[in-house]
Amino acid sequence: MNKMGEDTMLLTTLCTGEEVHRYKKSIVVFLNGKRKTLATSPHNGGYRENLTAVFNNDATRGAGVATTLDAPTYAEHMALLSEKLGLDPDTSAGISTAAQMENVSIKSERYKDITVTAIVTGGVEVNGGRAGDPASWDELENKAIEYVKHGTINIILHVNVDLSEGALARAMVMCTEAKTVALQELQAPSRYSMGLATGSGTDGTILIANADSKIHLTNAGNHVKLGELIGRAVKDAVTEALLLQSGLSPESQHNALKRVDRFGITDDLLWAQYKDSPNDGLNRARFSDRIDKLMRQDMLVTYTSLYAHLLDQMMWKLLSPAEAIQAAGVLLRAMDMPPLKEKKHPADVMDGLHLLLGALMDGFLSLLGAANPESTGNKEGEETDDSL
Repeated sequence: MNKMGEDTMLLTTLCTGEEVHRYKKSIVVFLNGKRKTLATSPHNGGYRENLTAVFNNDATRGAGVATTLDAPTYAEHMALLSEKLGLDPDTSAGISTAAQMENVSIKSERYKDITVTAIVTGGVEVNGGRAGDPASWDELENKAIEYVKHGTINIILHVNVDLSEGALARAMVMCTEAKTVALQELQAPSRYSMGLATGSGTDGTILIANADSKIHLTNAGNHVKLGELIGRAVKDAVTEALLLQSGLSPESQHNALKRVDRFGITDDLLWAQYKDSPNDGLNRARFSDRIDKLMRQDMLVTYTSLYAHLLDQMMWKLLSPAEAIQAAGVLLRAMDMPPLKEKKHPADVMDGLHLLLGALMDGFLSLLGAANPESTGNKEGEETDDSL
């Protein structure tokens, strides 16, 4: 990497000679020769063959400062931004995010003469969403249904060979699937439902194919090498970008509470119930210390993860409420939690969900009210007991 002045950097040079620069809170890819692009950009988006540059922009205005547009519409704002970046607004396309460009991840995968490079920024902590979640914006009425949160995974994917238009579209699908795989493996939650995130509400993607290449490919699906390369590069880049931006990682997710906060079981809710019930007199600070130590215990994380997946399978109707309740009883005993209060089977999935979530809440409170963090936390070097 060559430093080119403060906050300005040549990040990499792609195998086709195209330079990727970071400057003015943006990452810009300057395109050489004939290129096919497919982009979700509001300005010059869709399929194009005339673009000379694409970019990803950090739209934040500073800590505590609301993000605003410099034009009446988002598309016009992006056109103005391209001019500020020294680009031709008629032949450039961009996407924006609240992630910092310093937290970019660049990953390449190669097979023989094919190289794909994923250039990714990302954050999903507050805006993770699942396909089919309730919407936040009604474009027909031009009004918000609820507050639109910030958090975006932006992907620029460069392929060094020529692709048919259909293959370019299929590459977009593969790119999206790979992003979802990364989120699934991190157990990233939706913030609009009880499901796992499949992306965020504001994700953007720009694909670039080299139309000058003598190699012409017509497929980018799971069964072909190009699809495999896209899947690996995008998954790895998304995973690293989320780590760089917010610390999201397998290690940070090794916490029982993070496995179930999408169901509404949170630190604040546990504290509210703890202080309003008979307890051992912890203040908020000591309670937070206790909950942090407890929720990181190996077997509690393991069993809580199984419990969460049990809830998922019941909601997906892969298991009946009766089957889920029977299995939940086994897990509650394994976690040394009180048994289910109700013996009768619920009438439907939502009743079953409320019953099982209530039982898990009671179980956590039982452990928190009685547990001595000095004795229950695993000490370094000790083997984990199979029971709590």
